[in-house]
Amino acid sequence: MSQIEIRHLRTLVALRETGSLVEASERVFLTQSALSHQIKELEGRLGCSLFLRKTRPVRFTSAGIRMLELADEVLPRLHNAELDLQRVAGGETGRIIMAIECHSCFEWLLPAIDSYRDAWSDVELDISSGFHFAPLPALARGDLDLVITADPVDEPGIAYFPVFSYEAQLAIAKSHPLVNKPWVEPADLAQEVVITYPVDRDRLDLFTGFLQPAGVEPGRVRHAELTTMIVQLVASGRGVTCLPNWALYEYLQNDYVVVRSLGEEGIWPTLYAAVRKDQADAPFMTAFIDVAKQVCFANLRGIVTAELG
Repeated sequence: MSQIEIRHLRTLVALRETGSLVEASERVFLTQSALSHQIKELEGRLGCSLFLRKTRPVRFTSAGIRMLELADEVLPRLHNAELDLQRVAGGETGRIIMAIECHSCFEWLLPAIDSYRDAWSDVELDISSGFHFAPLPALARGDLDLVITADPVDEPGIAYFPVFSYEAQLAIAKSHPLVNKPWVEPADLAQEVVITYPVDRDRLDLFTGFLQPAGVEPGRVRHAELTTMIVQLVASGRGVTCLPNWALYEYLQNDYVVVRSLGEEGIWPTLYAAVRKDQADAPFMTAFIDVAKQVCFANLRGIVTAELG
């Protein structure tokens, strides 16, 4: 057991502030006898006296002065830590380390983070790359605190909050033959070069919701890191791509490409914020999800409100 305990530091501070054993004992809710015994026990552990007896106000020895210096350093930090822990327990502060399974989501996530920080400056925020590992298991383990995903998995201990739904649209060059069709069918892409982000197919709406169910394989798949690069390749006739309608809005306004729905009714995925269930009701976490929704609906075109099914 440590020789010096927190109660000892508090007792010595009370003794310094009151100047007498009688008043110090009242301050720390001890009898005078119990306080005297506590100090003698501590002096026995340390092997030195901490103050001079029968002086008023109390005069401390050099050892006592050193103990008070320690108290002045430790007790305020302890008090602040206790306040912080109370705020964490009350959901007022915490940590949000997040990952994103959507390349184009960075366009709205960063403004959402900036807006959130204005009101929740004490919350630790960071982004971990969600492209090269499985983020949902990492969330369940506690390595992450929030994952933006369009592919919810029935993982124990994870709760999903819908952020918005969007249409996954096929972008093609203005001179592409498919511009003559009101929408595209899976077979239309059997000979096409499909340009995608460098991620697994099971995380791409074009494959999971359109081509794979129909048993269709595109002519070739080409990768590009940036949305702008993908759209430029499509506009120059190098291939076709599937992107969220809100990510394509600016390029449509500038007449770079043409878009078509995947099938007559289109494909409408939903984007979710996944969190651990033990943090699902924490105010700092629900506030971030609310801010993200507000930023998205204020800035993204073509998205719609989504509900959990």
